[in-house]
Amino acid sequence: MIRDPDTPSGESTLFFHISEEEEGVRLDHFLVSRGVALSRTRIQELIKKGAVNVNQVVSRPSYRVRTGDHITLSIPPPSPTVVQPEPVAFSIVYEDAFVVVVDKPAGLVVHPAPGHASGTLVHGLLWRCGDLSGIGGVTRPGIVHRLDKDTSGLMVVAKNDRAHASLAGQFKSGEIRKEYRALVHGLLRERTGRINAPIARHSRKRKEMAVVQGRGKEAVTTWWLVESFQAGFSFLRVSIKTGRTHQIRVHFSHLGHPVVGDPVYGFGKRWWKGHPLQKKGGIITPPRRQMLHAKRLGFQHPENGRFMEFEADLPDDFREMLESLRQT
Repeated sequence: MIRDPDTPSGESTLFFHISEEEEGVRLDHFLVSRGVALSRTRIQELIKKGAVNVNQVVSRPSYRVRTGDHITLSIPPPSPTVVQPEPVAFSIVYEDAFVVVVDKPAGLVVHPAPGHASGTLVHGLLWRCGDLSGIGGVTRPGIVHRLDKDTSGLMVVAKNDRAHASLAGQFKSGEIRKEYRALVHGLLRERTGRINAPIARHSRKRKEMAVVQGRGKEAVTTWWLVESFQAGFSFLRVSIKTGRTHQIRVHFSHLGHPVVGDPVYGFGKRWWKGHPLQKKGGIITPPRRQMLHAKRLGFQHPENGRFMEFEADLPDDFREMLESLRQT
């Protein structure tokens, strides 16, 4: 692969020469195999738009390359995103040219949405990452999974098309290792358990999810008891293979042990006002968000295949609540 230094600013032109060993491979597969930092879908789009020439002739994705072929790939600069960069508070745990791993604080929305047009994680990543090569031809971070606004912890974000496709594939196949810490209501009788209950959109409350037998998507949650509290709470280590919307929150609510502080699937302010520890002088401060934290995240690096794992400490509010419960 040879790069042309004389291409217009922002555009990249790559040249390839086909050897005997490479003959017969599909054009789109060949370009992926030669280390072009684009997904096959993006490469196919460029071929169809005439950005790839074989022997100075526009080709098609299914073309089988031949010995001696000269291939030119012109990659246009990514279009500017409509989202404007903004300084946003979050920690970067790891970063290289392909991925960035962040520790998202509770209260931070991941992606712009109605009611959250600014101040999201995406705005902050655009501000802090100067080497985003674009996802789907647009300068933006590749969000391959999300955490709810009030869930804290680790997320991995792709910097280019190829990394995005690799990470998305790992999430879809269940290869990503995701481990959470959760504080739930009630005392669980077992030391460990497995919740296998399908999740779908709630039939009446369209913004909520629910366990729905028969039409829900498969959802599996495994938990281990870390610590029990006499006041009626359990601290858990939780692992999920699937990543359904609100999965952990829905599953533990379905089990009768909702996540502490969950305003949707848990107990409201009235429940806290009636708790014995509140009546005794407010020994426990009611949480302002659900006590759920994405503590550990592991994945194969999209470029070199090396398995990487990261860990994020419990945030202060979570840690302080555990300490309060230990003193009851």
